[in-house]
Amino acid sequence: MGNNIVKITDYMTEDLINLQLKGKTKEAVLDELASLISKSPSLNCKDTIKKALLEREEIGSTGIGRGIAIPHAKTEYAEKLTIAFGISKDKIDFDSMDGEGVRIFFVFASPVKDTQVYLKVLARISRLIRSENFRNKLLNAKTPKEIIDCIDEEENG
Repeated sequence: MGNNIVKITDYMTEDLINLQLKGKTKEAVLDELASLISKSPSLNCKDTIKKALLEREEIGSTGIGRGIAIPHAKTEYAEKLTIAFGISKDKIDFDSMDGEGVRIFFVFASPVKDTQVYLKVLARISRLIRSENFRNKLLNAKTPKEIIDCIDEEENG
C-alpha cells in the first residue's frame, strides 16, 4: 500500500471547480472547461487546451455514460496532471456511449509524456462513479470544497 497511492484530489483545487456551467452545447461546455482548467498555474493556454480537448473528442466521445464525461487534453503546456471539475444543471448532449446527457465533467490536462498517473487517476474515477450515491452527492454539492470532500470520502471509504 506504500505511498504510490494516487489520489484524485491531489490533482484538484477548489478554484478549478465550477458548479454552474453555463454552456448548452458540447463545444460551449468544452470552451468553458478549457477556460476553467487554464486558471491553473501549471497551465496557461486556453486555446491550446480547447483545441486538444476538441481533437480528443473527434477520436470518440469522452461521455462515458451515466451522465459523466471525462474530456482530456494531452499537451506540452501541462507541467503536471491537472484536473478541473464542472457540473451543469442541464443535461448536455455529448454523444455519450449510452446516449444520456452529461451533467458531471472531470477534465484532465496532462503532460504528453506522463500517462501513468493519468491512467491511474482515470481508473479511480471510473470506479467511483459507478456508484449512483456518489454521483448524486456530486450533483448536490453546494461548494467546491464539498466536491473535494465528497471525492476524498469516497476514495478513503
